[in-house]
Amino acid sequence: MAAVVGSRDLRTPAVVALQTLAVAACYYVSGQLGLMRELVVEGSVVTPIWPPTGVSVTFLLIFGLRCWPGIALGAFFVILSLTSLSPSTFGVLAGNTAAPVVGYLLLRRAGFRTDLARLRDGLALVFLGAFTAMLISSTVGAGLLLVTGKLDWASFWAVWLAWWVGDAMGVLIVTPVLLLLSRVRPPLRLSRWKEVTGLALIVCCVVPLAAHSPVSLLFLIYPLLIWAALRFQLAGSMLCALFASVMTTVAATDRAGPFERLTRVEVMIKLQAFNGAMALTALILSAVITEQIHTRRSVERACQELVEVLEHLTAGESADGRAPLEDGGVGRRQGE
Repeated sequence: MAAVVGSRDLRTPAVVALQTLAVAACYYVSGQLGLMRELVVEGSVVTPIWPPTGVSVTFLLIFGLRCWPGIALGAFFVILSLTSLSPSTFGVLAGNTAAPVVGYLLLRRAGFRTDLARLRDGLALVFLGAFTAMLISSTVGAGLLLVTGKLDWASFWAVWLAWWVGDAMGVLIVTPVLLLLSRVRPPLRLSRWKEVTGLALIVCCVVPLAAHSPVSLLFLIYPLLIWAALRFQLAGSMLCALFASVMTTVAATDRAGPFERLTRVEVMIKLQAFNGAMALTALILSAVITEQIHTRRSVERACQELVEVLEHLTAGESADGRAPLEDGGVGRRQGE
């Protein structure tokens, strides 16, 4: 017994260390992917979508608070790849770590379920995990730039807004996709594969065309998003939204298509408005549809159980030849 306990004690720190390193590595890789596309707002470099926030919230929802050191370690290496160490960098590190942790705590207090099968789960992820929690990282980051003299008051709110929206978009777009992937178990049974293939082909053709066309055709993406949500719920809508967001972000940072003749601030506003509206539409619409499907299935199961009970009762009466009624009648007549 002592040997077993000792091996468990040795194994647990090793597992925790490996988990921390894995979380840090995923954070760092997603951060480098996010830094591949940047926008300059009031002289400050911001990312339209910051994937590490979505990665962090996902790990916290799956593994709990014990993975926060991995988030801090990953954020430290991302910051180190951008600038040298200074007191302000540790403040940014604290803000980037605290924001997803607070988002996780708010979601857990709201009774959030990772399957996103209820409307309340979608709304909680939007307003608590994304909009509310990411106020911390944007406020700390932009505030430190202001305090250190790298930003003036006239530019503060533009940078703060760009920072906040980028972090929130990471949660809205990346977290649902990662939660879906964490629930996938082989073997995959893909029904309606012809429709899946057709939808994927249409999305791969229409989305790049809409994102890079000099004529503003971004509205063409919404029917595809609605189709994906109606037929394939969260999996279809969020994968479609992720692809559309990536293509649109590429077009915006390259100043192509509908973003060609806009100023930097106008590019940021148009891109973030589109990404935000698309993510909200995909998340909430798919949650409503999934909730309705579950409600319908519950009603169908209840009706089926009721039918089985009625059939059982009818079969019992037929087998007895309505004996209970006749015996009761004879008993009453004898009593009389």
